[in-house]
Amino acid sequence: MSEPRAEVVVDLDAIAANTAVLRERVGRPLMAVVKADGYGHGLVPAARAVLAGGADALGVAVLEEALALRAAGVTAPLLAWLHTPGTDFAPALEADVELSVSAEWGLAEVVAAARATGRAARLHLFADTGLSREGATTADWPGLVAAAARAQADGEVEVVGLWSHMAYADAPTHPTIGAQVRVFDEAVDLARGAGLDGRRHLANSAATVALPDTWYDMVRPGVALYGLDPLGGDPAVHGLRPAMTVRARVALTKRVPAGVGVSYGHTYSPVTETTLALVPVGYADGVPRAAGNRAPVLAGGAQRTIAGRVCMDQFVLDVGDAAVAPGDEVVLWGPGDRGEPTAQQWADAVDTIHYELVTRVGGRFTRRHVGSAGAV
Repeated sequence: MSEPRAEVVVDLDAIAANTAVLRERVGRPLMAVVKADGYGHGLVPAARAVLAGGADALGVAVLEEALALRAAGVTAPLLAWLHTPGTDFAPALEADVELSVSAEWGLAEVVAAARATGRAARLHLFADTGLSREGATTADWPGLVAAAARAQADGEVEVVGLWSHMAYADAPTHPTIGAQVRVFDEAVDLARGAGLDGRRHLANSAATVALPDTWYDMVRPGVALYGLDPLGGDPAVHGLRPAMTVRARVALTKRVPAGVGVSYGHTYSPVTETTLALVPVGYADGVPRAAGNRAPVLAGGAQRTIAGRVCMDQFVLDVGDAAVAPGDEVVLWGPGDRGEPTAQQWADAVDTIHYELVTRVGGRFTRRHVGSAGAV
């Protein structure tokens, strides 16, 4: 069997170990977020790995993700939270998927599905505490709570969660944090006054590592499970290890004179005679076009900056006089302990966040899982 041209290697044991570190840190239930194809690490393998590491529940954004997990035989408690009008909730109720609602119309659609299936829906009510994204505003929250209380009294729903999401948890001293906590506490008090209880959860990855006052009854980390620091620093500080390595093999090398133009637009030219190495991945595979002349890779035993523009299918490296040959490995990012760049280095280089990098990489990369965590 031939070696892959390019691959994303995911260490499932690292995901499990990261989960265990966070679960031990908080000392309470942990909902592991595996949305967006497990943050680019593989939905089902990532879910099995976090469960092997001690996660108590799983969280996804859209219902298709939840149903894919159920179809794969994952039976853990599971929440899906991002829905549009007209969603068919019947399959979710039949698969024992918990649902989040942010508005009375959403609740009404879930109640209709509960009546149609004869199954009470397990609900998490989402309060907008200051992110101005999902969730019921302070003005709309009382109506949603009252409607949910009526539906629960009628046996159509069971409210099992009260939750919200933070805007600035990655800046632990930001004043919005205290403000959101106060709004959340008020929302919870109102819900409980109406006879609705449920597990309170507010903390994302950044809050899980930095804000114990936000942990409540359960934490809800995402990117930290995959070994990336949600605060933008060194994940080892939190006992975490990156699980993803992105690598490709050199497709071609050539010796060129000083001054030649490299790649589209000739935005790079070597100052001396040099060797160029062609790497057969590009923006169609999730390598940001903005990485040209900015992002580092490991090639020929050293970190080197991409030379010129990233193309749809390929980019070029100036490797100088290094003994780089076709077939040699080039590592875009990984844990960093072999001298390779990290996803954080790439994020800094292209002015984005590592979340975007790991979730967008793919295209024609082959994904390979290593490690035994969650194996079936």
